[in-house]
Amino acid sequence: MEERPLAGISPPGRIAAPGEGIGQDELALAARNHGLPLEALRYEVTPAGLHYVLVHYDIPDTGTDTGTEPDPDTWRLTVRGHLRTPLELGLRDLRSLPSVTRRVTMECAGNGRARLSPRPVSQPWLVEAVGTADWTGVPLGAVLAEAGVAPDAVEAVFTGADHGVERGVEQDYRRSLPLPVDEDVLLAHTMNGGPLPPQHGHPLRLVVPGWYGMAHVKWLRDIELVDTAFGGYQQATAYRYKQSAEEAGEAVTRIAPRALLIPPGFPDFMSRTRVVAPGPVRLAGRAWSGHGPVVRVELSTDGGGSWTDAEVLPQGGHPHAWQGWHIDWTAVPGSHTLLARATDASGRTQPLHQPWNHGGFGNNQVQAVSVVCR
Repeated sequence: MEERPLAGISPPGRIAAPGEGIGQDELALAARNHGLPLEALRYEVTPAGLHYVLVHYDIPDTGTDTGTEPDPDTWRLTVRGHLRTPLELGLRDLRSLPSVTRRVTMECAGNGRARLSPRPVSQPWLVEAVGTADWTGVPLGAVLAEAGVAPDAVEAVFTGADHGVERGVEQDYRRSLPLPVDEDVLLAHTMNGGPLPPQHGHPLRLVVPGWYGMAHVKWLRDIELVDTAFGGYQQATAYRYKQSAEEAGEAVTRIAPRALLIPPGFPDFMSRTRVVAPGPVRLAGRAWSGHGPVVRVELSTDGGGSWTDAEVLPQGGHPHAWQGWHIDWTAVPGSHTLLARATDASGRTQPLHQPWNHGGFGNNQVQAVSVVCR
């Protein structure tokens, strides 16, 4: 459907007042969406149930009473617009086409938002909105080649089945990518060797390696090639780096570098402060970037006073997936703040203090983990 205004039930975006705590609306979002438990960073491939989830509106009805499998005789993906041959592809059609599997780390663009001050009021992510999965599907470029992209086509617009209202705009969730698309972009129907779970876009989703999660349109049902830049809400208004609501801003695209530490020892229930015994401690984690491989991870055990290089593991044939890293630390009694930061091959490094933006996007400030050794 075309976007249309719907006034009265969808307040404008706002910034939390000084000292304002997380509200019930943000808690409701946090209850619907979930991040990766940081101890699950030990898995090279994130189990589907532990992978982060963000659902903008509702998980759509997939077309049957059970809600687990759409009718293969009626479900269709339409491919239309500025191309030679419009296509309608059913599930059997897509699954019969040559497929590839790509291991991709996916991160929400709002990861880290709740750590900003003042805090943009929205999904209150800390650092856990990430996961890595093996996605299997059909290269988007192959489908577009079959349809025949017209010379005047400049973007592909992707429409999902999730429908709602955001900031006063009623809409289907829609995003676009510039043409030609990268060869690694997938129309994915399989996650970690099994059907896509409902919350991850069943039966079909877009996977755009290296880009933040807003680009990976779930419950994909329509692709339209257009001859002008797409101006829909999720493209031209949301997901932009800007200092005020009035600015046009710069589009959010590729993932900024980040390293996360697998929490050592065991936790306090409420504070999540970690407890370790004195002596040697192996510290390990994952690091990734959408701008190229991570070439350096540094660890500070004194809150940023000094830094030591960790050993970064190679990508191992998965250029779009996170990399493991580890370092040995001799813990001594007392309180410690552990910091980890990544640098990628493009020279981008995580900041100690994150520049602020109105939407709370791309906050890759270094992770801080409180540890008590006793």
